[in-house]
Amino acid sequence: MTPAIFCRALRKHYGDVKAVDGVDLEVEPGECFGLLGPNGAGKTTTIEILEGLTRPDSGEVMVLGRRWGSHERELRERLGISLQESRMSEKLTVFETLELFRSFYARGRDPERLLADLSLEEKRDARVGKLSGGQRQRLAVACALAGDPEILFLDEPTTGLDPQSRLQLWERIEGLKAAGRTVLLTTHYMEEAERLCERVAVVDHGKIIAQGSPAKLIAGLRAPHILEFSTEPQVSEALLAELPGIGERRAREGRWLLAAASLAESVPALLAVLEGAGARLVSLSTHRATLEDVFISLTGRDLRDE
Repeated sequence: MTPAIFCRALRKHYGDVKAVDGVDLEVEPGECFGLLGPNGAGKTTTIEILEGLTRPDSGEVMVLGRRWGSHERELRERLGISLQESRMSEKLTVFETLELFRSFYARGRDPERLLADLSLEEKRDARVGKLSGGQRQRLAVACALAGDPEILFLDEPTTGLDPQSRLQLWERIEGLKAAGRTVLLTTHYMEEAERLCERVAVVDHGKIIAQGSPAKLIAGLRAPHILEFSTEPQVSEALLAELPGIGERRAREGRWLLAAASLAESVPALLAVLEGAGARLVSLSTHRATLEDVFISLTGRDLRDE
């Protein structure tokens, strides 16, 4: 089967900055694929090249089996794009905006249906300039769907949204997945990627440093739990090496993060070791391993460090 999106050895440099540095990527038809990483990792530049908005310095790109430069009009008809920041005429109403975007395509979706699908019926006649941030984001996605695209590109679709608006937009994306549409999204929200994406690529400094399903990447940590704690005084790594069932150990801003196979085994053992060392436990929390922990394990940094 021909990949919906394909690129090899993709590179884009701005002076000494290697925004994209040898990216290889394949996205299958009907797949929701995520590009994950902190701000400045190269996600937006990569997706802009795939969308045909930016020319790469080198590398090969194919979208729906076509190349930018020779099939641009055909590709534009078959893609939907929601940019990281969309600017629309603030004096037009929501419905007028959707009508305008629908007019750009030979075929597409009924603006009234788009209003319903993105929960914008109540704002049908409201001026765009009067919309909240979440309503604007949903309108941007509705505009991207106006041409009934085969591939939908979403660049940081939920950044800055309140939790309710984020959940609403996730539900719309899940509806597109159920309809068999291909979705490529960029995000630095790990819970978003885990919920929506069949596969993800972790991007850092313009390179893909890990790729696979969220479950596979998390399983690569070889411990399903993260044990996070701080003590006074701070204990040494050598002391923690005595703990049973502990994998990777990381010191972060005065606290320790331990990858644990079993909390029932590791927590009592930790408390006993701290008591024996005369260290006072200041804080203790646990959580199931996430893609955030995968990123920290790979880079030594939190996603929001940059």
